[in-house]
Amino acid sequence: MTTPAPAPAQINLEAVPMPPGVTLDPTYKPPPRYLGNLTVVEQHTLDKLRKELQDEGHFVSERMTDSTLLRFLRARNFDLAKSKEMFLSAEKWRKDFGVDDIIKNFDFKEKAEVDKYYPQFYHKTDKDGRPIYVERLGKLDVKALYSITTQERQLQRLVFEYERSFITRLPACTTASHRPIETFCTILDLGGVSLSNFYRVKDFVMEAAGIGQNRYPETMGKFYIINAPWTFTAVWSVIKGWLDPVTVAKIDIMGSSDYKEKLLKQIPPQNLPKEFGGVCECVGGCSLSDAGPWKGESAAPDATPAATSAAPAT
Repeated sequence: MTTPAPAPAQINLEAVPMPPGVTLDPTYKPPPRYLGNLTVVEQHTLDKLRKELQDEGHFVSERMTDSTLLRFLRARNFDLAKSKEMFLSAEKWRKDFGVDDIIKNFDFKEKAEVDKYYPQFYHKTDKDGRPIYVERLGKLDVKALYSITTQERQLQRLVFEYERSFITRLPACTTASHRPIETFCTILDLGGVSLSNFYRVKDFVMEAAGIGQNRYPETMGKFYIINAPWTFTAVWSVIKGWLDPVTVAKIDIMGSSDYKEKLLKQIPPQNLPKEFGGVCECVGGCSLSDAGPWKGESAAPDATPAATSAAPAT
């Protein structure tokens, strides 16, 4: 009589325990695929990616934290080969684009003037502790904008601010929230947007979107598109069918009459600029203040997580 073969060992898929020092908030529950909520297989993939980068001489310990590597792994659904390819492509881009030099030496002297024609700024935090990023595309004046700056400098500024966010803004928000903050809350204001103006900067917008998606992946927490014209809403109904449902769930598109109440559900009124329904009026204007925990300011009293057991959406 043939002896039956032993059953294959079961793979432990339970979440790996939270690493020490990740959070001071005992109620914090990381979302799946984040530190503290990785399966054994996911942790193994992270360890393997890190080791391969180290063995091949690509690893820079100051930048390549586990949280950073996990952003690329999530972006490619934990496919090791594809994640590594994406990561190394981003590293090559950093060298070609001169990111290290931008971090050290970039000075956007025309910031105050550019703000008049294309406001783009970080301002305080939402109720989940994320930095708020605002872009007012409807205020765009292309002719005036490119009389004082260039598309290249706009892209350098974008990268400088991304890097600054990882170096200062997100760590400060993490400290203020006592739990990891890795994503942003974005408000894109289309009020008064001109299709002809947009067409003239479409190359910049597309390149900027590509940098965000391919070089700084998995940083979208909440994304509000406000004052959207009906034409945009109609186009979106088609576009969203092409996107990952997880991504679609992060994006909220609203017209001019219904966005303020929804923004205030996510953002404390004292953190939301007055023009969007909040009460904040920074001296010199919210768009130039860069107000937030990263400047030593405490979080707003009611800027607590919407649900203490829920982690920031990504």
